[in-house]
Amino acid sequence: MGLQAGLGKGVLITGASSGLGRQMAIEFAQRGYRVAVTARRLDALTALQTELQQAGSSQVIVAELDVTDDEAITRVFASVLAQWGALDIVVANAGVGHHGYIGKLPFFKVREVVNTNVTGFMATVDAAMHCFRGQGFGHLVGISSVAAFRGMPAGGAYGASKAAVTTYLESLRAETHGTKVHVTTLSPGFIDTPLNRGAKSRPFVIPVERGGRLLVDLIERRVQTATVPRWPWGLVAWLMSAMPTAIIARMR
Repeated sequence: MGLQAGLGKGVLITGASSGLGRQMAIEFAQRGYRVAVTARRLDALTALQTELQQAGSSQVIVAELDVTDDEAITRVFASVLAQWGALDIVVANAGVGHHGYIGKLPFFKVREVVNTNVTGFMATVDAAMHCFRGQGFGHLVGISSVAAFRGMPAGGAYGASKAAVTTYLESLRAETHGTKVHVTTLSPGFIDTPLNRGAKSRPFVIPVERGGRLLVDLIERRVQTATVPRWPWGLVAWLMSAMPTAIIARMR
């Protein structure tokens, strides 16, 4: 949709200090959106702020935020609304990815995945919906994963957390059906980010710049659900869900 589509619109992105969140922020800025970026690493956000301004964003808000802190989420949303008056898009992107066999992965890492990817995600969505219901419109975007389609060896905690994201947004989509609140679930495959660079295998991996562009294209189109890229991950996700456990077990 290009620059004209973003003029005057405001987007808030969680987990924007690196990876997909950072790249989406840059992409939105290039299209003329006002951008609010949040993450735990304030130093990374401060550096990003200049880049977003240079990319074309008319207004950039930077806010330190740990999505596991409910009160902090409330404060950040209130601050953004006070400055902008309304919020068009919220991208719930913040997440962590610890992998390991169940019973071998230290449980504090499992808890961190659940606290951030599930509880923190839900708290972000809750704050966004308070905002959207108050102003009468909005677009909620949740970043899930193709990992949500099938539990894989060593990926139980992460896959389960992303399955929760997908299911939660399915409920929200039903609750907001027929209103001016739109709900989008995006499920990336392997996009080159720090979250997956340690993986032994990254089939069909694409550069983060392309991944960010595809994500924002889909957000502007207000799709309900999509894998990213659509090809080949749409087919791969379907095949994964249909595979016998014996085959999945070999993917250790």
